[in-house]
Amino acid sequence: MNPKISKETLDFFKALEKNNDRDWFNEHKPEFKKIEKDVKTFYNAVLKSLNEHDDVDKLKMFRIYRDVRFSKDKSPYKTHFGGSFHRTKPKLRGGYYLHIQPNNESFIATGFWEPAPADLLRIRKEFEMDDTEMRSILNNKSFSNIWGTFVGDEVKSAPKGFSKDHKAIDLIKKKQYIFIKKYTDSQVLSDGFIDDVNQSFKAIRPYFNYMSDVLTTDLNGVSLI
Repeated sequence: MNPKISKETLDFFKALEKNNDRDWFNEHKPEFKKIEKDVKTFYNAVLKSLNEHDDVDKLKMFRIYRDVRFSKDKSPYKTHFGGSFHRTKPKLRGGYYLHIQPNNESFIATGFWEPAPADLLRIRKEFEMDDTEMRSILNNKSFSNIWGTFVGDEVKSAPKGFSKDHKAIDLIKKKQYIFIKKYTDSQVLSDGFIDDVNQSFKAIRPYFNYMSDVLTTDLNGVSLI
């Protein structure tokens, strides 16, 4: 039987949203620890499923405690679970992220959140030289029906050294190369949620295969690893 996200998990965060203080959290900490244990089991099941079709060497679950040092919002606790799955470098690039939050705010994400400057330049140079393979991936119905198109930050016009009139400027001007798929609470609580997450992650592979090839070679196609 597939592991599931429990209704108690979402209900706990709904209550925490209304009582985001240390006294309330400490009073309900035993409840949180039980929920946290169950959710970790779920994340580890996702990791196991990923490794049936990919090579993921690490799962990192993020702590519930917020870093409030530089934030106007001084709420001490996050009202969601988040965890990232890291593909094995240097050959494989890209990563997966799973976010569990009530009020239909759950989502999965894949791609490149903060590419290193050298990687970002290499990606942009690839699109400047030839964007046809990336377009083919984005326009594939089986891919776009699950993942849509890129989201993330971009420069307003063109990065330094690139023409704003280039035919691939829509790709070149991006600073992040991310895909996001959102879920309702009812979908998160369903028996099939873990299978949908895994199959959606599996569907991203053409993109990861392409980007891994780009980021492990130079512009002449010579391997860098």
